[in-house]
Amino acid sequence: MAVDVVTAVEIARPRAEVAAYATDPDTAPSWYENIKGVEWLSSRPLAVGSRVAFRAEFMGRRLTYTYQVRELIPGERLVMATSAGPFPMETSYGWEDTASGGTRMTLRNRGEPSGFSKIAAPVLAAAMRRANRKDLRRLKEILESRSARPPREEG
Repeated sequence: MAVDVVTAVEIARPRAEVAAYATDPDTAPSWYENIKGVEWLSSRPLAVGSRVAFRAEFMGRRLTYTYQVRELIPGERLVMATSAGPFPMETSYGWEDTASGGTRMTLRNRGEPSGFSKIAAPVLAAAMRRANRKDLRRLKEILESRSARPPREEG
C-alpha cells in the first residue's frame, strides 16, 4: 500500500518569503516538530542534487534519513527524495499566491513502504497527516509573527 499524504495551509506572507524559509534546511527544526537536527552533506545553497541529512524522531523512533533534491524552482516547487531504509519517501513543497496577497503552501509526502512499514502504512499515513498539519500550523505561526514585529531601529 502506497502512502500519499497532502496537506496545505494559507500563510499571510508573500510567496517568496514563505518559500525561502521553508526551503532552507537549517530552519526545518524550528517548524518540523519531529526534526531534531540537520547536516548538510553537500555545499550550500540548496540546489538540484544537494544532499541533506535530517535527524528525527517519529512514532517513538529515532532515525536519520538523507534527502536529495530532485527539483527546485525557487518560489514555486521543491521536490526531495530519500531512497534508503524501509520507507523510501518523496517530499514536495508547492507555493501559490492567494487572492489576499498571502501564500498557499502545499506539503506532500509519498512513498512505498516495505517490510514492517508496509504493514503499518495506514497508521504511518495517519500519523504523517497529523504531524504535517501541526508542522504547517507552526510554520504559519512563525512566519506570520515575523510580520507583526516592529522594525528594528538603526543605530
